[in-house]
Amino acid sequence: MWKKIAVLLEMVKFKLTIFAMPFALMGAFLAGRGVPDGLTFLWIVLAMVGARTCAMGFNRIVDRRFDRANPRTAARAIPAGEVHLVEAWAMVILAGLLFFFACYNLNELTLKLAPLALSLTLFYSLTKRFTSFCHLVLGVALAFSPLGGWVAVSGTLADFPWVLSLGVLFWVAGFDTIYACLDADFDRHAGLHSLPSLLGRENAFRLAIVFHLLAFILFVLTGVQADLNICYYIGIVLTAAVLFYQHLVVNPRDLSRIQGSFFSLNGVISLTLFAATWLALLTERG
Repeated sequence: MWKKIAVLLEMVKFKLTIFAMPFALMGAFLAGRGVPDGLTFLWIVLAMVGARTCAMGFNRIVDRRFDRANPRTAARAIPAGEVHLVEAWAMVILAGLLFFFACYNLNELTLKLAPLALSLTLFYSLTKRFTSFCHLVLGVALAFSPLGGWVAVSGTLADFPWVLSLGVLFWVAGFDTIYACLDADFDRHAGLHSLPSLLGRENAFRLAIVFHLLAFILFVLTGVQADLNICYYIGIVLTAAVLFYQHLVVNPRDLSRIQGSFFSLNGVISLTLFAATWLALLTERG
């Protein structure tokens, strides 16, 4: 049983919850101008784990035919026969129930927004079938992370720094566009849509740079709108350095480092921004 659980968690890349979780906590910390109470913190974490696990599991289920045909993804758990569909669906349903139960235990507005937030994350998995702007749809879905954290603590949308969610949107769209370059040829052949398959890898990389420049500007404006101190802007400088390095080590003619860039550098960015926000709020109180 434990081996099966490990396979299921690897199937949904459970460790990559680190991408969105720091932004949810960032929204929560900004709403309360500090660390929320322990129970609220716990329910936020469980909601994020439930939502992401549900969405990733659904993605693996609906994309199993394409994963089986793509040499890069043929070894994934479902096409490789390591996980049966009934097991995958059970995980998706349980994760979805965990998400809604966590939202129920936060506040009324969080629960009301929950169906929209989860629907967007599920809808993303279908978008490659009809639009090359699927990366922006994923960005919109993950942009709910800081919004959800804010509402979980405050119970209202009032005063939410919307530029933070917009920053997350373009940050996600940028790195997902880069990652999609790995499958540009396959997507084109299979009739799937992505910016790299539409524009070519070089133009897709250029567009990803634009997305990340917009994200950087919006993250800077987040500090202004949330009235954060210099500690936050030190984090912004570090974020800029990581974004620059990401585009330095990965290029459209050499995709060998995309995996490392995608899995490690983007985790560093989200953690850096969260840590900088937390430090700014701590020193604000001091």
